[in-house]
Amino acid sequence: MKRRDFLKGAGGMGLASGAALAALPAQAADSPVIKWRMASSFPKSLDTIYGAAELLSRRVSALTNGKFEIRVFAGGELVPGLQVLDAVQNGTVECGHSASYYYVGKNMAFAFDCALPFGLTARQQNAWMYSGGGIALMRDFFKGYNIIQFPGGNTGTQMGGWFRHEIRSLADLKGLKMRIPGLGGKIMARLGAVPQTLAGADIYPALERGALDAAEWVGPYDDEKLGFYKIAKNYYYPGWWEGGPQLSFMVNLQKWNALPEQYRQAFEVAAVEANMAMLARYDTVNAPALMRLVQNGVKLHAFPKDVMLAARAAAFALYDEESARNPAFRTIYSEWKKFRDSEIQWFKVAEAPYENFLYYMK
Repeated sequence: MKRRDFLKGAGGMGLASGAALAALPAQAADSPVIKWRMASSFPKSLDTIYGAAELLSRRVSALTNGKFEIRVFAGGELVPGLQVLDAVQNGTVECGHSASYYYVGKNMAFAFDCALPFGLTARQQNAWMYSGGGIALMRDFFKGYNIIQFPGGNTGTQMGGWFRHEIRSLADLKGLKMRIPGLGGKIMARLGAVPQTLAGADIYPALERGALDAAEWVGPYDDEKLGFYKIAKNYYYPGWWEGGPQLSFMVNLQKWNALPEQYRQAFEVAAVEANMAMLARYDTVNAPALMRLVQNGVKLHAFPKDVMLAARAAAFALYDEESARNPAFRTIYSEWKKFRDSEIQWFKVAEAPYENFLYYMK
C-alpha cells in the first residue's frame, strides 16, 4: 500500500482497525528501532486533547511491533505550549501536536489547518482535508516551514466562552479583555474587545487575578476541568470562531523523509484514528458535563444577534483584505471558500432540517 494511495482513500476509511492493520506489511526482523519525542501544546489534565497524542503513540508502537516509539510531552515540559511549531520546524523535537491557529502571527494561512470564524464544521473540515483537496493545499504551505502535517483531532463546535458579566449587545464587548487566540481574536478586536493568547494552563490564574474579563477554551468537558465556572458564571454559545477546529500532528520534514515507508504508513493510519476518536469522545462527554455545570449555577446564554452579524461581517472583510496582501492565504482561501459554499448548500438541504427537527421536537 503506497502512501499516496492511503491519502486518496483516507476519507473512505473508518477508524484504523482490522482492515488498516491488515494493510500494513509485516515488519521485517531487521526494521530499525526509532525513538521520537512529541511536544504537545496541551496539559495532561485535558485528557481528550492530550490523549490524542497518546493514542497515536500507542498505535504507532503497536503497528510497528514496538520498534517506532513516540514519547509524548505535555505543554511546557520540553517547550512552551505555544512554541510547538517552532520546535518541530527547527528540529528541537521530531514532531508535535498543536492547534495551527496559534501561529497566525506568522501567517494567517495557518488558520485553514484549524478553524476560521464562520468556517467549516468538524464533519466538513474532515471532508475538505481528506477528500476536498485540503491536505494537499496545507502540506504545500507547511513545507515552507519544514513540516508535514496530519489532521490530529477535532473538538466539534466549541462554546463561546466564560464571561464575568452578561453580554447584552455589541456595545458590551468594548474594552473586554478576553482570552481568544487565532482569527477569532482578530475579529473580536475589530468588535472592540482586547484579545489575548494564553495556553490552557495559564487561563484560570489570569481570570482569577482579573487580568481577563472573559475566556474561551473548548467546551463543557474541558472547561469544567479547568474550573472557569468558579469565577465567571456566564457561559455563551456558539463559538462562532471555531465551528470545527482541527488539531494537527506536525512532523519535521527531514525526520519524516528519513523514516522507513512502513513507519510512515503506521503514523498516517494512527493519525486518522486519533483524529476520529477525539471527536467521538467529545461528543460523548460534553453533554453530561454541560448538565453538571448548569447544576452548579452556570447561566447559559446565546450571543446577541447583533454580535453574531457584526462578527460575520468583520470575518469576511478580514479574509478579503488578507487575500489581497497574502498570496499564501489567497491561494488556500479561494479553494476553501468554494468548498465551504458548496457544503453549506448541501447541508442546508438535508442535514440542517433533520437536525433542527430532532433538537426541537426531542
